[in-house]
Amino acid sequence: MQPDSLAAKLFALIQYPLPHHFLSRIMLRLTRCRLAWFKNFAIKKFIKHFKIDMSLAVEENPEEYETFNQFFTRALKPEVRPLALAEKNIICPVDGAISQMTKINHNTIIQAKGQGYSVEALLGDSEMAKQFKNGNFTTLYLSPRDYHRIHMPVDGTLKKVIHVPGRLFSVNPATVHNVPALFARNERVICLFDTPLGPMAFVLVGAIFVASIETVW
Repeated sequence: MQPDSLAAKLFALIQYPLPHHFLSRIMLRLTRCRLAWFKNFAIKKFIKHFKIDMSLAVEENPEEYETFNQFFTRALKPEVRPLALAEKNIICPVDGAISQMTKINHNTIIQAKGQGYSVEALLGDSEMAKQFKNGNFTTLYLSPRDYHRIHMPVDGTLKKVIHVPGRLFSVNPATVHNVPALFARNERVICLFDTPLGPMAFVLVGAIFVASIETVW
């Protein structure tokens, strides 16, 4: 689906009236179901549809996962994602795609062509936002086929965790291009760190059907 197509615009539009959190609660229950026939069917269909390479996972057998959620957050073999551990390197924290990466223009983050939102709107705190004026940002997109665990890009010390309520629009490219300030609208968890490179805000954005964010600090 091309982000600027009529289909993409309609896909974004129909999401506004949907009961995002109600649908996500239903999905949460389904993805924690332990009925063997149900979770095996769902996992195998998902693998086939999204062409997931299970040889990368620590547990390659789909039937060994107790729930769909365990499969969705499956661990990868350490050797398939070697880390560039030089002192000044910043490591990509997820197994996803970079959709935006540039400097913050005073206080504005680019969401998509012709669209942006303020750092204050994203973080929900004007004092916190001042730390990132004219800083840098990266937006990373996790598709359904990706490994759904998040890691630290640099060493750091966790200073604060903030939960910001919101909607749960899809975060795929079609919606990102057509829902203004989407990342500042969706429910999110903000983790503020001190790092050798300066302050870092790690913003974990929820989406419809993928609304549960678990931290393991």
